[in-house]
Amino acid sequence: MLSRLQNLVNGLLVGGSQGVGLEVTPERINLAQLTKKGQNYKLSKFCTAEVPEGIFVEGKIVDSPGLAELIQEIFTDHKIKTKRIATAVPMREAIIRVIPIPAELDDQELREMVLNHEAALYLPYPREEVDLDYQKLGTFEDDDGIEKVQVLLVATRREVTDSYMDAFGQAGLQVDVLEINSFALIRTIREQLRQFGSKEAAVLVDIEFDNTEIAIVVDGVPQFSRTVPIGTYQMQNALSRAMNLPPSRNPEILQGMTIPVTQYDSLSTKGTAVNPGMTALMRVLGELTDELRRSINFYLNQSEDLEVVQLLLAGPGGGLVQLDEYFTNRLSLPTMQVDPVASLSLELDKEIPAVQRPAMGTVLGLGLREV
Repeated sequence: MLSRLQNLVNGLLVGGSQGVGLEVTPERINLAQLTKKGQNYKLSKFCTAEVPEGIFVEGKIVDSPGLAELIQEIFTDHKIKTKRIATAVPMREAIIRVIPIPAELDDQELREMVLNHEAALYLPYPREEVDLDYQKLGTFEDDDGIEKVQVLLVATRREVTDSYMDAFGQAGLQVDVLEINSFALIRTIREQLRQFGSKEAAVLVDIEFDNTEIAIVVDGVPQFSRTVPIGTYQMQNALSRAMNLPPSRNPEILQGMTIPVTQYDSLSTKGTAVNPGMTALMRVLGELTDELRRSINFYLNQSEDLEVVQLLLAGPGGGLVQLDEYFTNRLSLPTMQVDPVASLSLELDKEIPAVQRPAMGTVLGLGLREV
């Protein structure tokens, strides 16, 4: 049922109609509406609201009416009249593969090959349980000199797609675009990604509420993706437990902290007082660092003649102060925090703090689809 995904990957690098970008996560709902001003964009509306516990369980929507009510409140409170949206499902709910197909096939033969033959090789569940989309990329010659075309294949469980579409339908919204959140994020930073060559890979590290989505991107296309169960919630909980504070879903305390660049566990041996909360937080960050290193090494072992040249931090955890310097030191890999406002040269009516900007990458990318 290809149409259900409504151009899931088509338009990875282009815009669309008029509406708003709406990002729904287990912790927040983010909404952005962009307007075109000459060659630039203005952020005409940006609003965000907390999602209470119980709407999502283990990253999945379990209370569609409750979520629909929250969405309706945002549209009403901020006097947003349009009902057309671009939105996304999490990368962890998707299978993303780049597969080679003989270039000699015409479009109909290619469609048949991808959807009815190749897709089955990459799906861990029955074909009838998924929504699929694909997009042709560039051509290349394989080792035998045969011309092939690379095809980006994306699949999501139909029950996941249904849960999002159901909530938006109950909220009275029309979904123009339903895509994968990492694609929206890539669209936001496409100019940054263009600085890298075809043999250079960037690692997109999207630190979300209860997980971190890792995408290794070459030529603007995710070649490898992985989700690890470490996000701002795990960091916040470790911090709270160590400080005997009640658990919190809000990352404000985290965003007010500065991540030590030096090896934190060595500070106590130098006569520096060690904060137990910071010690617990650094332990979680150490685990995330190990997972990043494993992902990068695994990808490089599968890929010839490629070099990972940049780490890009996004999401609500991506803006933590000095986190870029921390990863640069630990992974010996240049790291920078994504600034979607600067990437898009956005005109703002109200200044947005640097620590909060990396969290806007996905919703702004969705807004670009609707501008």
